[in-house]
Formats: sequence, C-alpha cells, structure tokens
Amino acid sequence: MNALRKMTWVEFKLALREPIATFFTLVFPVLILFLFGSIYGNEPSEFLGGRGNVDNSVPGYIAMVIATTGMMSLPIGLATYRELGVLRRYRATPLRPQTLLGARIIVHTVISVIGSAILITAGVLIYDMVLPVNVPAVILAFLLGNVGFLAVGFLLASVLPNANTATAVGMAVLYPMLFLSGAGLPREILPDNLVKFGNFLPLTHVVDLLKDVWYSNTWNITPIAVIVGMTLLAGALSVRTFRWE
Repeated sequence: MNALRKMTWVEFKLALREPIATFFTLVFPVLILFLFGSIYGNEPSEFLGGRGNVDNSVPGYIAMVIATTGMMSLPIGLATYRELGVLRRYRATPLRPQTLLGARIIVHTVISVIGSAILITAGVLIYDMVLPVNVPAVILAFLLGNVGFLAVGFLLASVLPNANTATAVGMAVLYPMLFLSGAGLPREILPDNLVKFGNFLPLTHVVDLLKDVWYSNTWNITPIAVIVGMTLLAGALSVRTFRWE
C-alpha cells in the first residue's frame, strides 16, 4: 500500500506535466463551455427538451473529459515510458506491474474528477446550471464510463510504441467521436445519418448514460451493456497484449 501511495503521487505529478493531455482534459472542455455558453446562454429551449444549452451540454463535456483522459493522457504517458525504456527498468525492480497500473488508474480517475468538478463549478456559478437529481447515481455513472475508457486507454498503450504515435492515434480516434457522440456538440443539431452513425460510438453511450441519470435518474440497459462490454473486451485484450519493454 505504501508503494502504491508513493507511485500514485509520482504519477500524478508526471501526468500534470504532459501539456497536450492536461490542456485537453482540464482546459479545453471549460473553454468549450464558455464559448457556447456566451453564444447561447442557458435559457430553456424547446429544441433541447426544455433545458438550457449549458444544462444540456455539461454531462456531455464530462464525458469528453472521461474520453480524453482514457484515450490520450493514459496511452501517451505509458507509451512515453515504453519509448524511454522506463517500463523495462521497472521490471528490474521489486515494483510489481499491478502497482504501476493501479497508480495510473487512480491518477487518471482523479484528473477526470478534477476536470468534471471544474466544469460543474463553472456551470453553476456562471450559468446557474441545474444540478443532477441524484448525485450518487451520477457519480456511479461517471465511474462506469471512466473505467470503460481507461480500459480502452490501456489497450491503446499496449500496442502503440511511442508518445508521438499515441498522440496521433488518440486524436484521430477521439476527436471525430467527440463531435458525433453528443459530447462536443448536441446531437439534436446533427443530420439523421450522422446521428445513426453516432449510435455505434462508445462515447455516445457514456453521454447517454450520464444524461439519463443526470436529468431523470433513469438507468437504460443499452448504454450500460455497451460500456460494460467495451470494458471487458478492452481489458482482456490489453492484458494479453501489454508489453513491459
């Protein structure tokens, strides 16, 4: 436990030194909130089901934080370790692989929590955002989505050889998904064919789960099943393919 605590603290400091990942996790979602909040405000709109733009968007922005942490921060950090030979050196120490992986899970979960807390605080203080009807349920939905994308992040980290490749692949996969899932833009404004395509994206189901729980405290089986399936599949593949070299 002492080793895990120390490793977590070290990994947390190192994670915050990744400028690209830190910016897109902690800063970019808030900038998007302020941009669209300044344009559309938070007045209730029939187009958004009686919710304001900020009320409708913040759960999606939280999903954006979850996905960015899992698909950029985590794989970039571990790919950097592989590129610099850090993972190989760890194998020569008494440190168990589970300690490093556990530290990474804790660190990136905390970073996602911080990013989400910043979004919620800004939404409440500046736009009088409506808080969820059941906070513990939202926390549970958040953790479920977070675990799913961390599993995807470990899978990417298991096959990508260096930080540049991890950055390129992460951006290529993540950013189209952000704009088609409802995380970056409301799906209500997308053409029907893009909405149908977005239904196949895992981030769409994280957004849907967060919104369902946030607004009405309902748990729909489809997003839960997709997220659990994604977690199990990505986790199993990453265990089989991860290289400590």
